[in-house]
Formats: sequence, structure tokens, C-alpha cells
Amino acid sequence: MQASVPNRTGSIQEALLQARRLLQDDPSLALEQSEEILKANPNEPRAHFMRGQALAYMGRHQEAADALRRAGELEPEGPAWRLLGDQLTLLDDAAGADAAYAQSIRASVRDPHLMQAAIALCEGKLAVAEQLLRQHLRAKPTDVAAIRMLAEVGARLGRFEDAGKLLRRCLELAPSFHAARHNYAIVLHRESKSVEALAQLDVLLKADPENPSYQFLRAAALARIGEYDAAIAIYRAVLAKYPNSARGWLSLGHACKTAGLRTESIAAYERVITDAPHFGEAYWSLANLKTHPFGDATVARMNQQLERADLGDEDRFHIHYALGKAYEDKRDFEQSFRHYAEGGRIRRTGLDYSADETTKAARDHAALFTRAFFDAHKGQGSQAVDPIFIVGLPRSGSTLIEQILASHSMIEGTMELPDIIAMAKQLGGGKVRGGAYPSILAGMQSDEIKALGEDYIARTRVQRKTSRPFFIDKMPNNAQHVGFIHLILPNAKIIDARRHPMGACFSAFKQHFARGQAYTYDLNDVGRYYADYAELMARFDEAAPGRVHRVLYEDMIENTEAEVRRLLTYLGLPFEQGCLEFHTNTRAVRTASSEQVRQPIYSGAVEQWRHYEQWLQPLKSALGRAADEYPQH
Repeated sequence: MQASVPNRTGSIQEALLQARRLLQDDPSLALEQSEEILKANPNEPRAHFMRGQALAYMGRHQEAADALRRAGELEPEGPAWRLLGDQLTLLDDAAGADAAYAQSIRASVRDPHLMQAAIALCEGKLAVAEQLLRQHLRAKPTDVAAIRMLAEVGARLGRFEDAGKLLRRCLELAPSFHAARHNYAIVLHRESKSVEALAQLDVLLKADPENPSYQFLRAAALARIGEYDAAIAIYRAVLAKYPNSARGWLSLGHACKTAGLRTESIAAYERVITDAPHFGEAYWSLANLKTHPFGDATVARMNQQLERADLGDEDRFHIHYALGKAYEDKRDFEQSFRHYAEGGRIRRTGLDYSADETTKAARDHAALFTRAFFDAHKGQGSQAVDPIFIVGLPRSGSTLIEQILASHSMIEGTMELPDIIAMAKQLGGGKVRGGAYPSILAGMQSDEIKALGEDYIARTRVQRKTSRPFFIDKMPNNAQHVGFIHLILPNAKIIDARRHPMGACFSAFKQHFARGQAYTYDLNDVGRYYADYAELMARFDEAAPGRVHRVLYEDMIENTEAEVRRLLTYLGLPFEQGCLEFHTNTRAVRTASSEQVRQPIYSGAVEQWRHYEQWLQPLKSALGRAADEYPQH
């Protein structure tokens, strides 16, 4: 079939209708049709929009974004902005996507008051937009466009619970408002409410089953609840249609890594680097396998990317971390440390973290959770016995312990579950530190405390894939919440994965975490965090003697069988040989150590920090007596 060219007397409208009919069956012909229109009418916004749609169907996302941006410039009140936002999301341009979605909102409103708020939102003036929207909603409380805009402000400010409430109200008033439902699914996903997010995505996909943004979000939500096979299947299917999505290939690589599909994972990461050589996270993802060596050509390519003036901070710090690992493997420790430190410096500038707040929070917990407090609350909380918490600093052997225990026939491994932290944040009025938590717990009645424990069991049920009677929650940051855990789940087991403070802190410092470990990017911050953690655990040992079982990483490496037997005795479970053959376990592992725990025990990492000791004086100073009090090996 050949595209018909609109001549001087031909109808552009008819040509566009023909292109629209071609769009799904043969997007290449739709593209040809729109380009023929543009030859005669280069400033026709509808033709640019159709061209963008066709390119999007063909997976040519950058070209689609360029065409849609031009359509939006030519027709600011037109429909191009929303699709532009979707394309920029696939291109991993979060800031550009937010701006495009804001323009989409602006294009959809006609009320002059809302126009002012939309302009403020587009310009990033969130406080102004919020004030204007609240004024507008006092007069028109059911204006769904305004409610959605206010939710967008809340989401950008990180107030996801408020944004969720607004979007629920929006959908009560207008159930077919798909843009608001998509926003709601994103907010739920960011809150780790994956089951709820999937329910919203089911509605969206029923209306638009081929939408790649919906499909990618569905895959991410499925991965969050441990449904990796389903997630991988979606990524593969969408990438077959949209093969130029760097973010999609990266996500497939992450899911395959977790599922133990190493070859496909590496191929996906390398595909990203081939298609988008500036994409820093792809290099870091390969480095983060911990077992993948970089060749000289790849190291040279990374250094070349760092010379680019247009390289964004996110790509830049990821490449620095990848080069830190590459030079570490080459035993060029000075170069290695320089890159780790620079990556951490860039990453730290974008984070709102206060070591003083962490110290105060640790002291607040120690002051509340005393022996007298626990005596007064004895017998309260949920009596569930199935949770096993592994806490501590990341990179301290917690994944190794998890893999050993998950190789026991009675224990199921899940992942780093966010639920305790989410519950603490909810109790604290949106804050884990500096809010009403943990002091609010002192005034709770027995039935309320029990309800919190039961809530945790209900929240985590979606992660249980087997009928094994016990399950592991391996969130390291739960070390800050051991008192809360003991209060609401007095029969749960708590394992403290402890490592020499210099080794633990430096290993965390040279690791880039996707989220949640803001203290690891500065040697002083991470040293103070470890000191606070060690002190809090010591105070908890006094308040609840024998409650926590401590595993020293060095002991586990040196005397594996003895430590495993000691651990299982604490759990009240019989020894099983499979726990010593943990590396043969094919379960999904969603941490930086996923490849390492698929190998037998090795001792190479125990003293790795000593290669960098001459640059670690700030860490030693921040640790103080915590470094001296650790058992000598």
C-alpha cells in the first residue's frame, strides 16, 4: 500500500485520517503519510503529532519525542504533551517527562485560575501552584483537573500519601480519568503498595492494552512483589515491539540478574551501552554484578563519557562508581578510591540527609525501649512466629545469611521488605525521624499494638510464595527499629549481621544504592551511622537480653558450619546440609550480592578495605570507639 500525498486541492484532514487508520497495522506507512503531509505543510501540528505517534509505535522513542515536542510547540493546547511525557519516561528523562506531563495538564484546563496554577507547576514553582490550587478547590471542591494537579504537586514534594488521597478522590468523581489513574498507580508503586498499583494498572490496560508505559510499570510492580517470571515476560514482550528503550533493557537486566539469568542480564546491560553509551547506570549495573570484569576498551569508553560537557550528574556518578570497581579489579587502588569518592560526592549533593538527626533518633529509641518498657508491655503484640528479621548495615553479610537460611526446608527467603519502615513513617506522620515516632508507641493500648503486628503479617503475605512456616525480612535499615519490631512481634526472630566497622563502612561507601541508604555517600556520615547503630544495638541488648542473635561476618567466613549450626539453634530448627550448599539455591536474590551468594564461601572481601586504608582517616575518626570495640580476628 502506498501513501497518498495531499496535493494543493487535497484534504489534509483526509490524509491524517488515513494515517490514523494505518497507525496500528502499519506504522511505517503512517509515518510515510505524515511526512508527505509535512513536505507540503511543515508547520502542521497534527502531522507532527501523527509522525510522533507512528515513531512511538515503531520504538523510535527519541525521534518520537522530537516530533511530539514540535507538535506541542506549534499547538500548545493540543494533545501532544501527554504522549511526549510517555516517550520521555521510556527514555529515562524523568525531569523532561514531568515537564511534559505538566504541560499536558496546562493544555487540558481552560479556567483562568487553573491556568495560573498550571503555569506555576510547569515552571517548578510548587509552593505557588499549591496555594493557587487550594484556593481554587475551596470554591470548586469537585474540579477533578485541579485535584489531579494538586496531587502532582504533592508527588513532586514527596508527599505520596497526600497525593494518593487526592487521586482516589479524583477517581471517585471521574472513574474514566485515565491520566489520574496512571498517576495513582505511579504513586502507589512509589509507596511500595504494589498489589494496589497492579489493580489500577489492570483497569488502565483494559482500556489501552498496548500502552508501553502501563506495561513497564506493571512489570516493575510485579518484580517488587517477587513475581520475576511474569515481570521478565512483560519486559521481553514490550521490548520486542519497542526495542529502542534503554530504560526497558536496563529493567530487564535488573529482573534477570535477580532471577539468576546472568547471561541475559549481561546482554541486556550491554545492549543499553551499545545504544546509549552515556547511560551511566548500565555500566554500574555490570560492575554491580561484582563478578563481571571490564576490558580496557570499556574502561576507555567510560573515561571518554566523563569528558562530555553534556553528561548529567546521574550518568556521571554511576560511571564514577563503575570505574571505581574497574580500577579496583586492576588493583589500582588510588584511582579506584578517587572514582568512588567522586561518585559519592556527586550523589551526596542531591540528598537531604542529616547525621545529627540519625543520632537523635537512635537516642530516642534507646530512651524509650528500656527493660522497664518491655516489662510493662509483656504479652502484647501479635503472637506470630513466622518472621525472621536480618538487620545491620548493608554489605555486612546479610545476603549470605539470608541465602543460607533460605536453603533450609522450613524457611522462605523473600527480599528487603519496606513494611516496617513504611509503618514507622505512617506512625510518625510521614517521618521516620523527627516526627511522633517512636514516642507515639508509649501511649498505645494493647489492642493497638497487636493490630500493628497483625498489619505487618498482612502486608508481607503477598511476598510469600511457598508454604514454608518461616520467612525472612532482610531489610538492613530495620536495625533502627528493633525495639518497634520486638514490641509488635515479640516472637519474631532478629539476627544482627555485623562486620568489622572499617570493612562494613567502606564496602557501603563504594556501593551505589538505588534508594534508601543516604548515609553511605560520605565517610563521616557512614562512620557516624555505624557508631549510632552499634550503640543502639548495645542498649537493646541490655533492654531485651538474648533477643537478638549476632552473626559476625568474619566468623561466618572462617567457621561456616559452626556458625550455621549456632544460627539454626537460635531459630529452634534442625541442621540441614543444604544450608552449607546455599550457592546451589536458584531462588531470586534482589541485592548487590546476588551473584556472590551463588558461589561458595570466599574470604577475599574480608580485608579489602585495607588496600584503601591511607584514604580512610575520616571514617576512622567518625567511628570512634566503635572501631576499637569490635572483636579481633
